[in-house]
Amino acid sequence: MSTPPHDLVGIGIGPFNLSLAALAHPLPGLRAAFYDQKPHFTWHPGLLLDDATLQVPFLADLVTLADPTSPWTFLNHLRARERLYPFYFAESFHIRRTEFDAYCRWVADRLPALHFGHRVDSVGWDPERALFEVGLTRLGPRGSGGTPGPVHARHLVLGVGTEPRVPEPLRPLADAPGVPVIHSDDYLTHRDTLLAAGHITVVGTGQSGAEIFLDLLRHRPAGRERLHWIGRTGAFAPMEYSKIGLEHFTPDHTRYFHALPEPVRDRLVPAQWQLHKAVDAATLAAVHDELYRRTLDGGWPDTVLTPAVHVHAAGRPGPGRIELHLEHTVQGTRTRLTTDAVVLATGHRGRPLDDLLAPLDPYLRRDRAGRPRVDAHYRLALDPAVSGGIYVQNAELHTHGVGAPDLGLAAWRSATILNHLTGGPAYPLPARTAFTTFGLRPGTPQVPPARQAARLTPLADGT
Repeated sequence: MSTPPHDLVGIGIGPFNLSLAALAHPLPGLRAAFYDQKPHFTWHPGLLLDDATLQVPFLADLVTLADPTSPWTFLNHLRARERLYPFYFAESFHIRRTEFDAYCRWVADRLPALHFGHRVDSVGWDPERALFEVGLTRLGPRGSGGTPGPVHARHLVLGVGTEPRVPEPLRPLADAPGVPVIHSDDYLTHRDTLLAAGHITVVGTGQSGAEIFLDLLRHRPAGRERLHWIGRTGAFAPMEYSKIGLEHFTPDHTRYFHALPEPVRDRLVPAQWQLHKAVDAATLAAVHDELYRRTLDGGWPDTVLTPAVHVHAAGRPGPGRIELHLEHTVQGTRTRLTTDAVVLATGHRGRPLDDLLAPLDPYLRRDRAGRPRVDAHYRLALDPAVSGGIYVQNAELHTHGVGAPDLGLAAWRSATILNHLTGGPAYPLPARTAFTTFGLRPGTPQVPPARQAARLTPLADGT
């Protein structure tokens, strides 16, 4: 080998692997490199609406909740840009999404271990060297620019992110050139085209759907809005944001969830959708306020908001027209909606790891559903013949629960991976993070015996 092996190679540079790179940077003796095919850091650029805010406080940056003294904190970013005092007076606990993106780009521009413009083509295990071999292609401005040769590493971390989820009935239209069926990821790129359409339908009742519906509404003339907003959930439901409810996004809940049996975890994940897939109350209030403002002169805005609606088929009845076949999941009724443009705010799904890890498939251990097993340290379960570890970021919803995609757990997960990889407490982590006690310890009574006895003793007046 022309160069010594890395201790850690990261595949993908989104916020989660950027967090890991920032926390790995000061660790002495740790040789790490991260690769991404994008030419530079980007984070959902099509959804960076001017007024959209993060749904987590600014303390959920890349590093603070693991190391508030790090030079890569959001506050240090503000200090470096001479914006600390303006931020102080702004009193913004929840920052705009555009500001978080600018902060991440500031970090990405300064970390030497990051290599953009490199596509990872293959990952294999070299048993003779006891190293992973990562095949790369360096990308130029017009595509492939050459193969720099394989990179070797003792450990890998996969942070390949998510991809847009397009419902199957709408996939042919979304893939067809010139048809205005746009996923929310590309909303800002196509906003002018969408606003020029006569009638627009937004599909999806989560946060992105609410933000896009509100943005379209604000840009359409009163009385001629011509907007539909539909989705499968039974209501335009607010996200759980109570202080105790938010403790589902703590390490305590993550550890509890991981220890549950697989069938129980599989039942819990879809039932907890309102913890992370609903709409924040402020956005719902803004939608209502804008609709209400348009009733001041009498009449109602030309909008239709209908939850519990499933798109079971779609087609093109004529040039420039889109027909959606709708079914109400509660009533069981069906109808057809003709529209000029569709925005699919239908969320994202984890990018499949199977193609990338195909050469390692004989070594992978899977659960009953065929998914990779992931241990408490975010490491894939592998055959003992593989001495290196493959860690994952935001690919463990099925094993670690709803906190997997949450930015608030990014620093803790990165620190957990680094602690395990280095074999020591590179970042001391708290033993307890929630007031809620998730689950009962086997054999431990829920109420101490003395208190049980006290509860069974009648009061002096006989009550």
